[in-house]
Amino acid sequence: MNKSDLILKILESEPNLFKKDASKIVNVFFDTISEAILKGERVELRGFGVFDVKVREARIARNPKKMEKLLLFQLKKCLFLEWAKI
Repeated sequence: MNKSDLILKILESEPNLFKKDASKIVNVFFDTISEAILKGERVELRGFGVFDVKVREARIARNPKKMEKLLLFQLKKCLFLEWAKI
């Protein structure tokens, strides 16, 4: 399912909505989640899942072929846990 499928599903369940209104609802929903994740906040949707940001600190690694040291920068990764696994 993609974004347009979700919009059509909303229109099926709420026939009094216009397509542009349903599209705006979906866009605001995803934009709000995206902004929270970019700020590093945890987004919890009960019954669906949790979006969280995992931070891996900067570290020094080693290239096994040349045995040279490499600096790996801090990494932020978006993590999603579905509700059944929580």
